[in-house]
Amino acid sequence: MKKEEKKIKKPDAVVFDEKTQQYDAHLKPYATNIGAPVITPVDTTSWKNTNINRVNHQLNARYKELQVQYQNMMEEFEYNKLIYSSKFNFEPIVGNTYHLYKDKNEQPFLSVISPEECNFNHIGSFRLKADTMWEKL
Repeated sequence: MKKEEKKIKKPDAVVFDEKTQQYDAHLKPYATNIGAPVITPVDTTSWKNTNINRVNHQLNARYKELQVQYQNMMEEFEYNKLIYSSKFNFEPIVGNTYHLYKDKNEQPFLSVISPEECNFNHIGSFRLKADTMWEKL
């Protein structure tokens, strides 16, 4: 720029882009003249608060469902661990029901004898599923 050239500021009502040196009112997605309606932002506070509350309830419900699933999985893990570490002299068949007892030494053992047919210390009855996991009945 030469020293004599002065930067002439355009009035506020004129939409002029200093970088491109062009009038660009027609490119704007909103009205730019003085007679245009006032742009007032929509108050979304109540919408946000309502949806924040709704989302928090949904996430809390999902969290509680996951806690229940976790507890069920841990219970299933403990029973499977107990059964697989117990004594038994046979190969369990998938789909059959077996009964877990404690002997005189408080050691667990698996049996085909139902609790009605004996007077052992009954822990629970289980069925061997196809995935070789035990299901408590």
